[in-house]
Amino acid sequence: MTPTVSLTRASSYEYDYLRDQLRQVLEPMGGMAAFVKPGDRVLLKPNLLTGSRPTKDCTTRMELVYCVAQLVQEVGGKPFLGDSPAFGSARGVAIANGYGPLLDELGVPVVEFSGQRYATNSKAFNHLLLSKEAMGADVVINLPKVKSHMQLTLTLGVKNLFGCVPGKMKAWWHMEAGKDRLRFGTMLVETARAIAPSLTIADGIIGHEGNGPSQGDPRYLGILAAANDVFALDRALVEILQTDPTTVPTQVAAEQLGLNSPLDEIQFPLLTPTDLQVPDWKLPSNLAPIDFGMPRVIKSTFRHLYIRFIKEPLRAYSDRPQENRT
Repeated sequence: MTPTVSLTRASSYEYDYLRDQLRQVLEPMGGMAAFVKPGDRVLLKPNLLTGSRPTKDCTTRMELVYCVAQLVQEVGGKPFLGDSPAFGSARGVAIANGYGPLLDELGVPVVEFSGQRYATNSKAFNHLLLSKEAMGADVVINLPKVKSHMQLTLTLGVKNLFGCVPGKMKAWWHMEAGKDRLRFGTMLVETARAIAPSLTIADGIIGHEGNGPSQGDPRYLGILAAANDVFALDRALVEILQTDPTTVPTQVAAEQLGLNSPLDEIQFPLLTPTDLQVPDWKLPSNLAPIDFGMPRVIKSTFRHLYIRFIKEPLRAYSDRPQENRT
């Protein structure tokens, strides 16, 4: 499938306007009906990072999720919302960000992710512990927020799918990668490849720049982006933000794994990245270590628990015959 990234300008989160802009950005790819069939169970995966900073625009806006859910229902799909926030439950964080009344109105349930091990084709990670709710959905619609990130430079579509790693396993991956940004980026890319979202729609109407993912500041961008290829979408957004892709670990890993398409091989049926380039996008003032710079004694404790309860069980799992894996 030729990667297609549909880009348009969008100036407001007002419901009727936003719904029209979503129809416009999806139309070149066949509309929502090209991705969702009647009866499909459709996971809507927003960025629900935190419930403590709703005015900072560091999570996917509720209006976008609401309008996407409506479009899914219009073509006969059955949307449900899920994520695995760093702190708190998915439903609790969603409610703190104002999702509750809108999801209740549409009858969209919020699910808490639980984990299951899945074999992969990755040489670096031959198995990943991923949300069985995401892996079992008929369709995954990825709904990231355009943000800077103090550990990964930018967090876009690929990084948003890290939310499909359930619970505290995300902390294990941070510890396991240590200060190796490329290894962490490779894990994120392999997670995105395993989840394989059918559609990614990026909330770039108001982004979050500077010391993200939550300590930065809102920045009006006026951009709505949709793609049938999450890696192509991220490549286009990196170009729009005029960021060196070699400084973004997920971009480096995707390039090394042959998942990034050159810009001239991506179809842009509406606007192009050049049309939407953002001047002076603020990146983090300093990059933080992947392992959060945890004190040595804490890292030692985490490592012991990781080896005992995660690494050794996973190694035993990976040694099982392929046909016995789920």
